[in-house]
Amino acid sequence: MCMEYKSPLSMLYHWEKHTPDEVYLKQPINDVWHNWTWKQTAGEVRQLATALIAIQLPPNSHIAMISKNCAHWIIADLAIMMAGHVSVPLYPNLQATTIQQILEHSEAKLLLVGKLDDWDSMKAGVPEGLKCISLPFCNHDGCVSWVSFTSIHQPCKENLDRKETDTCSIVYTSGTTGLPKGVMFTFKSFSFSAQHATAHLSLKNTERFFSYLPLSHIAERMLVEMISLYAGAQVYFAESLQKFPKNLAEAKPTVFLGVHRIWTKFQQGILSKMPQKKLDVLLKIPILSSIIKKKIKSGLGLSEATTILTGAAPTPASLIKWYKSIGIKIQEAYAMTENCCYSHVTLNKKIKIGFVGQPLPQCEVKLGENNEIQIKHEALMAGYYKDAEMTSSAFTDEGFLKTGDEGYIDEENFLKITGRVKDIFKTAKGKYVAPSPIEMKFSINHDLEQVCVVGSGLPQPIALITLSEKGRKRKAEEINDDIKETLNNINPTLDGHEKIDKVVVLQDEWTIENNLLTPSFKIKRNEIEKKYTEFYASWLNSKGDVTWQK
Repeated sequence: MCMEYKSPLSMLYHWEKHTPDEVYLKQPINDVWHNWTWKQTAGEVRQLATALIAIQLPPNSHIAMISKNCAHWIIADLAIMMAGHVSVPLYPNLQATTIQQILEHSEAKLLLVGKLDDWDSMKAGVPEGLKCISLPFCNHDGCVSWVSFTSIHQPCKENLDRKETDTCSIVYTSGTTGLPKGVMFTFKSFSFSAQHATAHLSLKNTERFFSYLPLSHIAERMLVEMISLYAGAQVYFAESLQKFPKNLAEAKPTVFLGVHRIWTKFQQGILSKMPQKKLDVLLKIPILSSIIKKKIKSGLGLSEATTILTGAAPTPASLIKWYKSIGIKIQEAYAMTENCCYSHVTLNKKIKIGFVGQPLPQCEVKLGENNEIQIKHEALMAGYYKDAEMTSSAFTDEGFLKTGDEGYIDEENFLKITGRVKDIFKTAKGKYVAPSPIEMKFSINHDLEQVCVVGSGLPQPIALITLSEKGRKRKAEEINDDIKETLNNINPTLDGHEKIDKVVVLQDEWTIENNLLTPSFKIKRNEIEKKYTEFYASWLNSKGDVTWQK
């Protein structure tokens, strides 16, 4: 029996009609929670849609949005759909040059500007003549206010909908290599992914989501915006990074998605209050163990979380095991922008640590050349915007998406990510090395923030590392000793040509601002290579296993 796929707009109309007075969106502004019911949400969507229709842009025009997560991010996205246009979300921490590249490449006709830390420097990337609208609670220079843009219009009374073959959104990848690429999705892509994932994860209208990862990222977009629409669930927002812990504790989400970086930060916070040795002792005492686990979970704001996910970037097995020891079961998920964040997920009752889960319903998976993971289903991207050649190279002749990830599938159909096919490099000895699995092994050392294993053309690989906040507070001698111990644990597990010859402790920080991290906190290997290649030889020839950047 063929499933009927309902559009995001039809789901909004459903809840507007059947649960109009139930609260959908909750956002803190100056420490006061503001609520939007389904009726109020739909009303603001309808009013903005009317305003967008009134400016008579050509059908399917591209309308860009740049904002931190907030209620009006979702309202604006739905209004763009209702008005017959295509949304182009931008990360809220992009540099002006990247903003300009995306706005020009996407041929955006309008830009909606919301919560941002530094609009003054970002607005230099807005092409001359492009009209900008400020979202509510934001008054940006050079922007027309939301109120003046919408207030002269009545809310759209029709339940306008879109064809499933219409383009819904162009999502620009965070660009680990080269310029961001515009990934095109139809309404069918979003409805297929959201409906199947909602049912597979057994998510209901009683769920509470906490939205803090960028909604411009496909993972947050699908899990929070889309699944909340299809489940009829509540969405809470964080007011700021500083108020994140407070807001999370107030929201008490039942569904929570954390990336590797967040789980590491949480762990460091816990261990700063209760050292590992003391924690180990307390967890061995039955009565105290239960109390400690409950206190930690409550302190994180996860006391009511029943679906706890990690994704976007690999989370080390050692970290997931550590959380399991304190009573928090983390479910790994795996997907990418090009497959609409629909690939693999680990169910709460069937966790296999070290694996990213089993395929979601109606998702075909196979391993191609070099064990490259290949995915096929009805939500795959329609292609890269204005790049037919790259689109063609992304698919096999049978229509499978080539992920670029290397994997292994066990007898229960669980998938393990074993590396990146495209990241493999060749040493001076002619041997190939996959850096990702080696980098993951370094995660056992909590003094390290980021690791990038390099070695193209070198006799042996070297590891470039940055220190965590905890690590930066320690003495260099202590760091050296701990890194040597880590290296002595890792190297025996590697083949001869993979063994790390040197660990380089960098004084630099890798950030989004200096273009060494993507907006989703993945390392940009190409940029790191460009920055440090000239120093490789001298670092390799320095004494000892560990050397420091001068």
